[in-house]
Amino acid sequence: MIDFKPIATTDKELLTSFILPSDEQDCDFSFANLCSWHFMTESSYALIEDHLVIRFVTSEGNHEYFMPLGEGSPIPVIEALEACALSENEPLCLRGVQPKIQDKLEQYFPTLFEYTSNRDYFDYIYRRQDLAELKGKHYQPKRNHVNKFRKEYRYNYEPLTPDLIPVCLQFESEWCMKHGYIENENIRNERRALTYALHHFEELDLTGAVISVDGKIAAFTFGAPISHNTFGVHYEKADINIDGIYSAINQEFASHLPEQYIYLNREEDLGIPGLRQAKLSYHPVLLLEKTKAVKRQAI
Repeated sequence: MIDFKPIATTDKELLTSFILPSDEQDCDFSFANLCSWHFMTESSYALIEDHLVIRFVTSEGNHEYFMPLGEGSPIPVIEALEACALSENEPLCLRGVQPKIQDKLEQYFPTLFEYTSNRDYFDYIYRRQDLAELKGKHYQPKRNHVNKFRKEYRYNYEPLTPDLIPVCLQFESEWCMKHGYIENENIRNERRALTYALHHFEELDLTGAVISVDGKIAAFTFGAPISHNTFGVHYEKADINIDGIYSAINQEFASHLPEQYIYLNREEDLGIPGLRQAKLSYHPVLLLEKTKAVKRQAI
C-alpha cells in the first residue's frame, strides 16, 4: 500500500522541488492550485522510486494520478500505481496526459490504456511577451481597448500586497453576486478556492496586481509559478462596467511579471462560449491537451 499524504501549505518546499524545475505547463500542477482546490480534489502526494506522484479523488470517489515527476524511468512507478489501483478495485487512471507523454505511455505499455480528452479542459498557453506588448495586426483590437481605457480613466496599477487582500475579497464578493453566485456551482467553488488562496497569499508564493480607478478597486488578478518558465494566472476579476478594464489588467500584469516566465497559462474555458472566444482572441501559442489514460478492462 502506498502512503499518500494530504497536500498542505507546509509541503511547498518538497513538492516544488520536483515541479518548478520541470517543463510542466499544466495549471493543475501549480502548488497554489493544489492547495486552493483541495476541498474538491482531496489532493495528496507520495514519493515512489524518487518520483513525486500526486493523486486526486474524483466526484465519484475514484482516484486519478498525475504522471510521476522525477529523474529516471517512470515505469516502476506506474506499475506500483497500477497495483495500488487494483487493491482499491478501480482501474488505474492517469490524468493530464499530454501528447508527448501519451506517446511514451504507448511505448512503455502498448494497449494497456484507453485515452480520452475533453476540449473544454485544455489549458490556454500564451507567450508572456505577446500579452505584455500586444504587437502586430492581430492584437490591434486589444491595443485599442487598452489605449481607450488609459485615455478615459484615471487609474493606478500596483502589486497585490497583503494589506489589499480585504478589499479584493470584498470586490470579489460583489462580483459573485452580480454573476449568479447563488445559482452557479462553478462560481461558488471558484470563490471558495480564491478565498483560500488570498488567505494564504504569502504561504503559496502568490503574485498579483490591482487596478484602481478614481481611488476605487476596479480589477485584481493573481497567480503563481507552475514551472521554471511558466506562470499560471489563476484568477482575474474586474468591473465589467469599466470599458477596457479586463484588457488593461491582462496587459499590465503580463508586462510586470519577471522575464523568466516565457509562458503564461490562463487555464481552461470550461466550454463556456464567451470565455472561449475571449481566450482565443489573445492568440494562444498552444492549447495544452490534457488526456486521461485509463487502464483497459479485461473482457
